[in-house]
Amino acid sequence: MNIAKVIVDVPAGSINQTFDYEIPERFQEMLRPGMRVIVPFGSRKVMGYVVARTGESDFDHLKELIDILDLTPILTPELLDLGKWLAEETISLYITAFQAMLPQVLKANYKKELERLTTESLSEQLEVLFAGRDFISYEELGNAGVSFYQVQKAIQAGDIAVHYQVKSRVTKKHITFLKPAREVYLLEEALQDMSNKAKKQQEILAFFIERPEEIELNYILKKFGTTRAVINALQNKNLLTALKKEVYRNPHDDQAFEKTAALTLTKQQQKALKPVRQHIHEDRHDVFLLHGVTGSGKTEIYLQAIQDVIDKGEEAIVLVPEISLTPQMVRRFKGRFGSNVAVLHSALSHGEKYDEWRRVHRKEVQVVVGARSAVFAPFENLGIIIIDEEHENSYKQEDQPRYHARDVAIHRGENHQCPVILGSATPTLESYARAQKGVYQLTTLNKRTNDKAMPEVNIVDMRDELHAGNRSMFSRSLKDNMEERIKRGEQIVLLLNRRGYSTFVMCRECGHVKECPHCDIALTFHKYNNRLKCHYCSFEEPMPMYCPSCSSDLIRFFGTGTQRIEESLTQLIPEARVLRMDVDTTRRKGAHEKLLTQFANKEADILLGTQMIAKGLDFENVTLVGVLTADSMLNLPDFRSSEKTFQLLTQVSGRAGRHELPGEVIVQTYTPEHYSIEMASHYNFIQFYQHEMKVRKKFQYPPYVFLALITVSHQNHVTAVQTTQKIVKTLRTYVGEDTVILGPSPSPISRVKDRYRWQCMVKYKQEPQLRTLIYKIIRQFDEEMRKDDLQISADMQPYQLM
Repeated sequence: MNIAKVIVDVPAGSINQTFDYEIPERFQEMLRPGMRVIVPFGSRKVMGYVVARTGESDFDHLKELIDILDLTPILTPELLDLGKWLAEETISLYITAFQAMLPQVLKANYKKELERLTTESLSEQLEVLFAGRDFISYEELGNAGVSFYQVQKAIQAGDIAVHYQVKSRVTKKHITFLKPAREVYLLEEALQDMSNKAKKQQEILAFFIERPEEIELNYILKKFGTTRAVINALQNKNLLTALKKEVYRNPHDDQAFEKTAALTLTKQQQKALKPVRQHIHEDRHDVFLLHGVTGSGKTEIYLQAIQDVIDKGEEAIVLVPEISLTPQMVRRFKGRFGSNVAVLHSALSHGEKYDEWRRVHRKEVQVVVGARSAVFAPFENLGIIIIDEEHENSYKQEDQPRYHARDVAIHRGENHQCPVILGSATPTLESYARAQKGVYQLTTLNKRTNDKAMPEVNIVDMRDELHAGNRSMFSRSLKDNMEERIKRGEQIVLLLNRRGYSTFVMCRECGHVKECPHCDIALTFHKYNNRLKCHYCSFEEPMPMYCPSCSSDLIRFFGTGTQRIEESLTQLIPEARVLRMDVDTTRRKGAHEKLLTQFANKEADILLGTQMIAKGLDFENVTLVGVLTADSMLNLPDFRSSEKTFQLLTQVSGRAGRHELPGEVIVQTYTPEHYSIEMASHYNFIQFYQHEMKVRKKFQYPPYVFLALITVSHQNHVTAVQTTQKIVKTLRTYVGEDTVILGPSPSPISRVKDRYRWQCMVKYKQEPQLRTLIYKIIRQFDEEMRKDDLQISADMQPYQLM
């Protein structure tokens, strides 16, 4: 078994396969599948993943592996299989699938070091190697000729650890401590001899005589208001010594979370939890769709199911949408399971993510809570996977590999023979249809845990407001209601539904709209720096004073941004204290948390924001929710637009009246008669589901058919069109006669970053060979893709049709 099969880190279709390398003698005992290695490839050295070991190869004169980057595999055998499945399922490269599973740090350049963790004696060779030091560089290990196998055994025993010092600056976090370099009586002598001019040195030395222990350098600098020069002087005199210690970057202070105990479940909750518990105890896989209204206690069901899994000694993954990974959500899991939880999401720095991932990899935690990519957590003993708000679009990755976290979760659930729970107040039509057919098990919670009624929803027709002469963004009833709540000391949440609705600039004289010169899309106006920006390619320019087309000065912006609403609010209700939550105000790390804490502490009356405030928030004092521009999403060229509108309205309505005070929702719209708005106002999911399914059946959209979207982009318009035509022609030759191919047609946004985009859509019911066929078709263009910068991508489950 002296040959390694390696997937190399060269993202090109023509090399999407394993390559055989000979394993040098020194690595024979230790090399295992799942490790990263450095291998010679052509004239360069590249990184690769070992996927298997074998005893024979079809090739002669194999090159040797150069080095091993891991001393313990970073991909488990299950994740290696999962990566292969993922690449085939999403028509992407194996290397891309493996990279998607790992934190950023493990894809960068790095040097390694070994740290001694034990004070007990090590084997003779290792004692000689460490020679009394706590840290040694990995190169020393190679040069000293120590057997790697011995090192591996010491790592498994927990006597030494490997660290990656990453050149992308995301390394271990070390904190510098100071401690006395000599016995206390010698420090006292030195203090007597010290010159009176060295006041600071005297103070610090006196402090260490009283407390002869390790103390953080930063604490000393702050306490004595001093500089490094003073400390250096004490070190030069051999009175103090500095040492570095590694600490995990813990993004959440575990001590800060109050411990919580399991709550008593309602009858409905008990009924929903019972079959899940049975599956956990019998190690059986099934998918449960938990359809529960907002506030019906879905999270408590998750927590109690996880407790069962922990008691069995197994592990749990909980996925929540990026938007609702709020401090509130983290608090609920940390409060119940303490430091047994790792949290993974995009607000963490690369270093924090790496540290959290390492806690999982080293089996220091049993629960992972995170956004989409947490579904790849390297657990080997999974007992449950939970996807909260399963209808959220953010579970679908929009670049390669274009996977849906739900599919990965179900695949892992089958592998580990454990249950998967999909929870939502507004499940996707696809999931609900599967539950109706018995593919998933359906459980329903139609009551809130506190038995309070769902808030009343009033729809306001904004056309009537216009006719009555009200030209503001707020209907009269919303304004009156807001004033009344503020008087009563209650709070308000205002949602601006901005998707498909941005602030663009238009000339009132000639109708000219300012567009991006590189993309076919209107530029968005940003008031805080008075500039126009393209949200696709980041092109920006100053706001013009005159129309570039007719030179008129009647250039105005249209659309409603959160800033404009905030300004109107302050004019309309001057006494209102408003907190704005959007991309601009939550840019800085921790800003999201800070704003929500301010609102929870009642430092503001109104929380105004975009989609990010629609879900997961729970404030007892919120009694009114206002939705401005409820229908902006209905006009998008997307067959899911009604479904998304229904989901958003239902979710945001659930923010009101969650505790003792009754809640109310006011929805402002120009199309009150639209069925998704009408039915959301009555929380009627079943009726909406039945109506929408008829529409989908009539126009042949999922769940009645599957979709595949192929997009071609190139700087030359003709090349993009011709390539798409060739693809369509080949597809038509091979697919069944019931399969429909739409296109070639320009993408809804037909040019981005000076590249023309064309697409074709395949609608099919049964095409078992379609993935293989599309993969082969794309491979035919390998040469052009390499030399001519042609890009072809396939999405086997498109959510973004733009």
